[in-house]
Amino acid sequence: MLNKIIEFSIKNKLIVGLFTMVLIGYGIFQFTKLPIDAVPDITDNQVQVITSAPSLGATDIERLITFPIEQVNSNIPGLKEIRSFSRFGLSVVTIVFDDATDVYWARQQVTERLTAVKELIPKGIGSPTLAPVTTGLGEIYQYVVRTKPGFEKKYDVTELRTIQDWIVRRQLLSVEGVAEVSSFGGKLKQYEIAIDPNKLQSYNITVSDVFTALEKNNQNTGGAYIEKGPTVLYIRSEGLINTIENIKDISIKNINSGSPLFIRDVAEVRIGSAIRYGAMTFNKKGAPSEEVSGAVVMMLKGANSNIVIKDIKERIEQIQKTLPEGVIVEPFLDRTKMVNNSIATVGKNLIEGALIVLLVLIFFLGNVRAGLIVASVIPLAMLFAVILMNLFGVSGNLMSLGALDFGLIVDGAVIIVEACLFSLHSRKQGEVSQHEMDKTVLETSVRMRNVAVFGELIILIVYIPIFTLRGIEGKMFLPMAQTIAFALFGAFVLSLTYIPMMTALFLNKKITHKQNFSDRMMLKLENFYQPLLEKTLAIPWIIIGTTLSLFVLAIITLSFMGGEFMPSLEEGDFAVETRVLPGSNLQTSMTAISQGSKILLDKFPEVKKIVGKTGSSEVPTDPMPIDASDMMIILKDKSEWTSASTFNELSEKMAKELEAVPGVSFGFQYPVQMRFNELMTGARQDVVCKIFGANLDTLAVYANKLGKIVNTVEGTSDLYVETVTGMPQIVIDYNRQAIAQYDLNIEDINKIVNTAFAGQSTGLIYEDEKRFDLVVRLAGEKRKDLADVQNLLIPLSNGMQIPLSQLANVEITEGPNQIQREDAKRRIVVGFNVRGRDVQSIVTELQKKVNTQIKFPAGYYPTYGGAFENLNAAKQRLMIAVPVSLILIFILLYFAFKSVKQGLLIYSAIPLSMIGGIFFLAMRGMPFSISAGVGFIALFGVAVLNGLVLIAEFNRIKKSGETNLKSIVLQGTRVRLRPVLMTALVASLGFLPMALSNGSGAEVQKPLATVVIGGLIVATFLTLFVLPILYIMFEKGIKIKVRKIKSITTIILFGLFFSIQTVNAQEKISIDKAIETALQNNLNVKNQKLNSEYLQKMTKTGYDIPNTGIISEYGQFNSNVNDLKIGVSQSIKFPTIYKRQKQLLVEQAKTGEWNEALQRTELTKQVTTVFYEMVYLKEKENLLLKSDSIYAGFLRKSNLRFDKGESNVLEKATAENQSGQIKIQLKEVQSDYKIVLSQFKMVLNADKDFVPFLDKLKIDFDEKLSDNTVVNYPSIKLFEQEVNSNKAEISLEKSKKLPELIGGVYWQTFNTNSTVQDNYNGVYGQFGMAFPLFNSSFSNRTKALETKTQIAENNLSNEKLKLQNHYQNLMQEYKKNKTTIEYYETKALKSVDIVTKAANDKFLNGDINYLEWVMLINQNTEIQSNYIEAVRKLNNTIIELNSLTN
Repeated sequence: MLNKIIEFSIKNKLIVGLFTMVLIGYGIFQFTKLPIDAVPDITDNQVQVITSAPSLGATDIERLITFPIEQVNSNIPGLKEIRSFSRFGLSVVTIVFDDATDVYWARQQVTERLTAVKELIPKGIGSPTLAPVTTGLGEIYQYVVRTKPGFEKKYDVTELRTIQDWIVRRQLLSVEGVAEVSSFGGKLKQYEIAIDPNKLQSYNITVSDVFTALEKNNQNTGGAYIEKGPTVLYIRSEGLINTIENIKDISIKNINSGSPLFIRDVAEVRIGSAIRYGAMTFNKKGAPSEEVSGAVVMMLKGANSNIVIKDIKERIEQIQKTLPEGVIVEPFLDRTKMVNNSIATVGKNLIEGALIVLLVLIFFLGNVRAGLIVASVIPLAMLFAVILMNLFGVSGNLMSLGALDFGLIVDGAVIIVEACLFSLHSRKQGEVSQHEMDKTVLETSVRMRNVAVFGELIILIVYIPIFTLRGIEGKMFLPMAQTIAFALFGAFVLSLTYIPMMTALFLNKKITHKQNFSDRMMLKLENFYQPLLEKTLAIPWIIIGTTLSLFVLAIITLSFMGGEFMPSLEEGDFAVETRVLPGSNLQTSMTAISQGSKILLDKFPEVKKIVGKTGSSEVPTDPMPIDASDMMIILKDKSEWTSASTFNELSEKMAKELEAVPGVSFGFQYPVQMRFNELMTGARQDVVCKIFGANLDTLAVYANKLGKIVNTVEGTSDLYVETVTGMPQIVIDYNRQAIAQYDLNIEDINKIVNTAFAGQSTGLIYEDEKRFDLVVRLAGEKRKDLADVQNLLIPLSNGMQIPLSQLANVEITEGPNQIQREDAKRRIVVGFNVRGRDVQSIVTELQKKVNTQIKFPAGYYPTYGGAFENLNAAKQRLMIAVPVSLILIFILLYFAFKSVKQGLLIYSAIPLSMIGGIFFLAMRGMPFSISAGVGFIALFGVAVLNGLVLIAEFNRIKKSGETNLKSIVLQGTRVRLRPVLMTALVASLGFLPMALSNGSGAEVQKPLATVVIGGLIVATFLTLFVLPILYIMFEKGIKIKVRKIKSITTIILFGLFFSIQTVNAQEKISIDKAIETALQNNLNVKNQKLNSEYLQKMTKTGYDIPNTGIISEYGQFNSNVNDLKIGVSQSIKFPTIYKRQKQLLVEQAKTGEWNEALQRTELTKQVTTVFYEMVYLKEKENLLLKSDSIYAGFLRKSNLRFDKGESNVLEKATAENQSGQIKIQLKEVQSDYKIVLSQFKMVLNADKDFVPFLDKLKIDFDEKLSDNTVVNYPSIKLFEQEVNSNKAEISLEKSKKLPELIGGVYWQTFNTNSTVQDNYNGVYGQFGMAFPLFNSSFSNRTKALETKTQIAENNLSNEKLKLQNHYQNLMQEYKKNKTTIEYYETKALKSVDIVTKAANDKFLNGDINYLEWVMLINQNTEIQSNYIEAVRKLNNTIIELNSLTN
């Protein structure tokens, strides 16, 4: 099939060219639709449950909210782990699912369970809600809403937050692909009733009275409508509060004097703000630090970030026009920057790699056209990959596109084009025609197809284990494997279609044997390499020992290199985790951010702006306390830096300067990486040490100890020890006896405390479409101190009020700050980032120190997560994936060479390549990472190809008759030096731009590229010297073994030969018997026969009369008395329709019969062709056996003459060569016979081995037949039958216009309740017709069938013409072959025996020399061989003629 594709491509260049243009056009279109991102999304499938309860502490949040939510969700199928976070006022439960779980199904399961958990949570505390469907890559766009210079006093942060919530956010939410816009910072506007407790006491009223008055005076209602004349008047009230004045005028109650007491008398009514849990600051050089509002735009999981960001930017431009004067929306973190930087790096590396590959190809091929043809596969395969990436949902990112090596992609094309060049330059000088060029390219491409496919298959197979990776490393590297597979598949298709077409069309047709630069260079390389190889062959054990020593040294080096999961990806900006002392207020955190920002802006010109995000946003997916902040440092392009050259260097210098800010810790990371860490492990740092246990104080003690040990380990930075205790709290400890004494209850007291300090909403105030909470709380100056809580007045039932301190012990204590849980166990986190050292060695050192210095009590234990946990998980999978890859390569090599020995020989390239990969990593100071591990997987596949090329060439030379192993090695390495060097350099130099790149994202590519380049350079060098030595050793070892057991082997072989002959005796078969057997056994013929029988049986289904209807009715259908009606009805089509249906089925049955006849004819031709091919090969074998006998005698005599000194060495060598050539031809013929015998067994569907038996070699043929007999050929009959079937179908369609007949017979009673009329019953009949009055489809279908009939008639005429023409051509071929055979039979063959005898006599008598004798014998052999070949051609022609005429 593949050969047919190649042939079609060369013959139909225009079609292939057009398809190529379609590929280019469609590929470019798909490229514009390709989702672009910086890195693959490695976040787990997770659902976050967020519950806000502002009035509860961390312990109560854990007990009342977090624990019930964890419990009900603990048995969802596909659950991986549950993490939770409980702190003052907030619970966040993260439920992680495995990758196979659909996130929307998971959310549905969680939602169903939350309905049950809501009953367990006390009323009024908080309602659990699900976080938006987003991921670690979801925070794609962050912005601030701020004032322009000069408008600072016009808009405060409350107004900015209102603009953000009601203008900006609302419009952004409608952008497709946006999951949530989480507002951050500013002050949430509220209408505040700031109560003065002294005034409440003076008027003897309570907070509850104020609350009740507000609730009852803020509502609308309606009174339906009243009718007034012809119209209606609708009734509605206007009781909603609109302004502050409305609130002030609300009456609480009437005082003793009878006058009303208003809200304004006891409270100040003003615009206030909600209790804040987050803030945002904006800092820019030359401008003072300002507090702003802003938001984080979260992308829906699975959306195309490129398109979503583009749509957001367009929407922001529209929003800017709707904002009040002086207010702007300014983005500060736009993922486009990170994406553009990474994709720019990828694009630069790919273009440079492609140019390097092109130059290497031209350099080695010595032909610019050939180099360009091969290189043109690169963009085409790339477009092919892009189309499939879109089809399979793979985004274009650093991993999917960054690991593409164009050297691997063009490998198949290189093999075919290089072979075509070699074939063309093997011809004589001159100009070849297009036809000759097509023929040469076709033959060469077909011959080299298997080699090209095999090379591509090896590369593809080594990537298969990457498809088995799961977890984070699977998500990271799977897109890479998919893209490489897509590109290789595209290159495979192009190597079968585009490359042969372009080679035949554009390679230079003028053949010259003048050496070009490439040839001269290769000659110099060969002259340099061959003497070195001869020297190494003389000292094999020294070379092998040195290589083994290098391998051992490489393994030792690897053990000391350390390891990391993935190098950090430079995102272009910093996210600095900033923490002040626990318990600090919001203003303290904001001040710390402002101080740090000022230092950085003053001392580092690289900084564009700094945005501080303190605490949590409106949707707290990232639940930070108010003493923690993220300082987002937005940097200029790296090319504009002056303070540092790398991100690590810059972060170190910045951290040094920030030490000037007292009492604040700063931890530098990248924004997306920090979010990934948090979502995957629950902490933001690179390495996370988790201590599990029950008691928070105990956990805190051991966490501090662990933190001190971390500081002693070199390479750790930004230490973070989670603060779980030490949060200052005002605790109200109720005195239950006092409460009972005053006839109070805790619920009422709690409500008063909550209302007074947190504030309690009493309803909403509407401003057009905006709405704001109406909140009652104590005045701000009355809630600043412990005394304000102690003196809070609690109303009694008798109208008096007492301070809270008389009912409870109110004091300041330290309580839990936050509580984290994982899989239902409490934990504390100690995290740190890694700087200047690999993760594995750091954690290994830390584990040793912890094990010796800390003894954990029972029930307490540490784990090490983050990047270290990911590294170990990935290593475990690679420990399976890499051996599987190696086993697959070996299996493939075994199938290629059918030899375990040679498979192992080529396998030696793998340890040789490891040496280079490990040493190059060590030289560049890179630790082992998963990126490097994948590089080794890719390296093994390419390295094996070099060994494959050499061993295949050694085998070819050995088969040609060469027995000297050293000569085989020297010849083979000289011939294949160019392909070996070209394969290695193209593959390795294609990765060179990645290895040297310093762009964004290069950190991930560098280890992979370094491994491949280093491995291939060293492996190629060692392969050219070590592999020849190993080949000679392997072959010599086998030869020695053979000599020792030579006599025994001979005996065993004879025994086996005779036993096989007796067991598997071959059965003779004639051509008639063969045809009969095939027709009986062949499954296709059986199926066609069954199909014919099926269609015959279907002819009896033409009269398909519809079902008979039996009707029964009972009831008052004649009068008010019940009657009974029973009847039978029947509808039938017009009889003509049944007749024509039958006729159509009969015609279809005839089609089945002719299909069966065609199958039998084709099978008969196939059996006859294979039968006579076996006869031909047997005759050819007999002729070669005869020639072998002649030359064996000649060789024997030549050896005797040489020994006696009667002849020279030339005669002896000629005899050996002639005898060897005959033996090779004999083996080829015997091998061909086995293949044809296998085909013969297949067509006969039999297991036996048959020997063809016939009386004569030639087939008889009746020349009197005319071409008129062709009209009976089954294919023509099939076309005729198609015409008949169409006509029958037309007749049937026309008859469908006839009416349908309907009739029935009924029996019915007629009962009456009248005395005048008697009851009676009777039988009556019914007859009618149904006409297709409104159905025009019959006519249209008839016209369509008439067109179809015309097509069938044209096909029939075409088939007749084609077969008659084919018959005429066959007759001419028959006459030509007959004339040739008559010449051989009447003249040439008669002289063969005479010439042979005369030549032998004259040679023995010395009348002719050995050269003349050889020439005469060869001439006789050629005459007999040509005669057999002519008979074969004649037989094949007669078989075709008989097939057409019988």
